Amino acid sequence: MFIISLTYQKSLDEVDTHLNAHIEFLKDAYAKGIFLASGRKNPRTGGIILALATNRAEIEAIIALDPFYIHDVATYEITDFTPTMTSPKLSFLANH
Repeated sequence: MFIISLTYQKSLDEVDTHLNAHIEFLKDAYAKGIFLASGRKNPRTGGIILALATNRAEIEAIIALDPFYIHDVATYEITDFTPTMTSPKLSFLANH
């Protein structure tokens, strides 16, 4: 499992210019079962994505398709972790 932390490098006006394309990118990754949750940071300085993938290279390849990445709108920090304890609602994540 991966936590992807995006940090905006451009103004919110520039972020908003690419927001619809970024949302379509997110929807595609959700449809493929890769992304589990996503949303804005508060305050609005970037976003967080929870993802399931086989390895970091797969996540990096997916990120390379994000319009925020393509247009240098955000930087990405990828954290690989193995959930060893979850709430019952998220038990499917254990040991991924």
